[in-house]
Amino acid sequence: MGDARQYHDLSSPFAMKRGGELHGARVAYETWGTLDANRGNAILILTGLSPSAHAAANAADPTPGWWEAMIGPGRAFDTDRYFVICVNSLGSDKGSTSPASIDPRTGEPYRLTFPELSLEDVANAAHEAVHDGLGIAQLACLVGCSMGGMSALAYMVLHPGSARTHISVDTAPQAQPFAIAIRSLQREAIRLDPNWREGAYAGDVWPDHGMSIARKLGVITYRSAMEWNGRFARIRLDADEREGNEPFGFEFQVESYLEGHARRFNRQFDPNAYLYLSRASDWFDISEYGDGNVMRGLSHIHVDRAMVIGVSTDILFPLEQQETIAKGLEAAGARVEFVALDSPQGHDAFLVDIENYSRAIGGFLQSLL
Repeated sequence: MGDARQYHDLSSPFAMKRGGELHGARVAYETWGTLDANRGNAILILTGLSPSAHAAANAADPTPGWWEAMIGPGRAFDTDRYFVICVNSLGSDKGSTSPASIDPRTGEPYRLTFPELSLEDVANAAHEAVHDGLGIAQLACLVGCSMGGMSALAYMVLHPGSARTHISVDTAPQAQPFAIAIRSLQREAIRLDPNWREGAYAGDVWPDHGMSIARKLGVITYRSAMEWNGRFARIRLDADEREGNEPFGFEFQVESYLEGHARRFNRQFDPNAYLYLSRASDWFDISEYGDGNVMRGLSHIHVDRAMVIGVSTDILFPLEQQETIAKGLEAAGARVEFVALDSPQGHDAFLVDIENYSRAIGGFLQSLL
């Protein structure tokens, strides 16, 4: 398997919103399709907390990506027409500079000496990669999913005129108490694992248990109660699938499902990077740009057109938050389409309900041409 990742070296020092700076930092990205002569057909995708820049297969890396069914010739993100870019978030360990990276000034991993990370930093790093690295002055469309949707709002506020249109997918203008509470518990699970060692884990000493609990909490909130009921009901595990004589061991299929998810995630994502990106999501608040008012904050975003997609079963980023984004962008002068889907999959619907998301996003992007 090849590596399709390309890298943009960020300006050095790269100043961070909350203070501090990075030296010799970079972000990883991947691309699909061909940039036209006017550099006017570029789409940038900003991701959720854990995905890499590998959103789909390409010549250098044919393995399926996290949004595989959406990107390619004739798909929603039609690479016969558009040049699609996906940037790995600053702070993520999937190729970009993160707490797991080596600090050039010490020769040791940053760990908790990494500067406080905000989604504005994620946005600024992605903008540098697009504007300075690829020479794209204005995106045809900026797309943000989940955490990436908040990063996209920051991108457009901080860099006016950088995108003609916007697609907002299952996101929010600010973190709400429920989402903050869940992420706080996830971070606490990691920090209370004795193997976390104040961020100084290494080798075989790894906060596996804390990361496992954090992932399970996440998966529970990414889906809806409707789906949990329909999928698992109260089905119990067969006797040979249970945990022997262990007291309070797994008994129900849903417990085993969560354990499988946790095992697949563990050691695939750096715990300190998880902590930093999780906290950055809690800190984000578009109202900072509007004297404490969300609508005033959104009024600074000027795009020609926008599509805002949400799901009625999303408990992490509720539909009313996406309605607020739609109203704010519309009040600021954009022509906005608001799409409320009834997908049973909850927050994760954009990764699962490809048919409905493909129809909405593909239709919007076709109408731009």
